[in-house]
Amino acid sequence: MEAELTALAASGATAFVQQMATDSWGAVRDRIVAFFQRGTAESEVEEQLETSRGELAAAAESGDQQVAADVEAEWRTRLRRRLLADPAIVQELRALLHELPRPAGHEAVEVHNTISGGVQHGPVIQAGTMGSLSLGVPPRPVPPPAPQESPSRPTQP
Repeated sequence: MEAELTALAASGATAFVQQMATDSWGAVRDRIVAFFQRGTAESEVEEQLETSRGELAAAAESGDQQVAADVEAEWRTRLRRRLLADPAIVQELRALLHELPRPAGHEAVEVHNTISGGVQHGPVIQAGTMGSLSLGVPPRPVPPPAPQESPSRPTQP
């Protein structure tokens, strides 16, 4: 169960940090504050979120990806602790994550594959690009040549 909560916390932290960098942050922030405010003053949660958002904005300007990773790690830890302390809120977090708008460039894509042309008796792989992939049975290695005997010399008495 802890692994599931850890994975959910990681997903939540990633989503929260992505939202901090969007124009829809104002509306999203209120939902996140409501999720975290149990047992904590609302203004304290808002202040922590805004501090994180400010750090992200400064990191984006300077190109410092480590700060963004640190902010995400901080919120992942907070979410994990929150979920471990109150496992009943798992569904609430899942619902919140489902409601969050996807950042630009992260739209969901639906893919349908159809295989035709007969019966397939092996793996079927469909891809846009495949680097140096080899399919099938690898060729047998060529055995090394047999050692050549050196011509015998007659021994002299």
